Amino acid sequence: MSEHVKRPRGTGQIFQRGSTWWIMYRRNGKRYRESSGSEIREDADRLLKKRQGEIVAGKFVGLTPERVKLSRLLDLVIEDYEETGKRSTSEVKWRLESHVRPAIGALRAADFGSQQVKRYVSDRRRAGAAEATINRELSIVRRAFTLALGTEPPMVARAPRIPKLEEHNVREGFIEHIQYATIREALPDHLKALFVVGYHVGNRLGELRKLQWPQVDLSAFEIRLSGEQTKNKKPRTVPIYGDMKVWLQWQKELCAEKWPDCPWVFNYLGGPIGGHLKGWKRACEAAGLPELLFHDLRRSAVRNMVRAGIPEKVAMEITGHKTRAIFERYNIVSGADLATAAQKLEIYLTQPESLATSLATVKPTIQ
Repeated sequence: MSEHVKRPRGTGQIFQRGSTWWIMYRRNGKRYRESSGSEIREDADRLLKKRQGEIVAGKFVGLTPERVKLSRLLDLVIEDYEETGKRSTSEVKWRLESHVRPAIGALRAADFGSQQVKRYVSDRRRAGAAEATINRELSIVRRAFTLALGTEPPMVARAPRIPKLEEHNVREGFIEHIQYATIREALPDHLKALFVVGYHVGNRLGELRKLQWPQVDLSAFEIRLSGEQTKNKKPRTVPIYGDMKVWLQWQKELCAEKWPDCPWVFNYLGGPIGGHLKGWKRACEAAGLPELLFHDLRRSAVRNMVRAGIPEKVAMEITGHKTRAIFERYNIVSGADLATAAQKLEIYLTQPESLATSLATVKPTIQ
């Protein structure tokens, strides 16, 4: 049963279907019907006035922005990643399907605001997610709204403010050189050479997984990475030094013997090595470092280069750091570094003749 309420001509209509009140209005000759979702007539009246105001102000873009679900917006992110060939597509898909979509995918985009953001953050914290993890997930939602605003016509009328959480859980893991041999020996054979290279030059795992033998020049002591392999799309060359040549030669002989047709330097049973690194966790636990990640080798390499006195610009070129700010995050000062500095200062300050000589050479500044 439908009950219509008469209104002045040109001001739209309010009518009832069952117990729910609906509204009807026109824009450019096109008729729109919309449910108020309420059994209270005044709610329908307010909605009709809102729509008429949007039409007069030129802000009405149709009902799609009111009806579209967040799940559809999240699809836009995946489509964008696949079209542009981003390397993190699989990771984004995993985050969406594991956490984001189940939590908020069914919500209407128009209803998503600060309260929903707070609730999502609270729920993820209770589930044990770190601030950095929550930030990565919310950045996907932020991107979804940006893409939706750019469609023709726009799929949303606005993008909510999604603040970034302050991250207190930035990893500071690294290994000392004395631990290096212990871990190397505990690792399975297919990870040994990979570990040695990662420890020495700090390349990202994704870069090393794609490395093929023509890119390794043992006679010139160089590894050449193509722009397609690096995160910033910039090709670069890294040196082969220390234990790297011995272990790369060992790896090459192993491949030639067991998998002669395998093009990948680091492989597992003749196929490209996976991101999971089978056997890594067990070896790290055996070495007494159960929390060690492969990415921690990147911090170790940066710190070793700084300790060795390698110019910062050269070190950044080797590791592939694009900005000094990020490089500094990886340049971690350890307790051993501080102890060494304290010893040097103590020696300096307990030598009166050295201190007197240095003070005597300082000229007063005239103000």
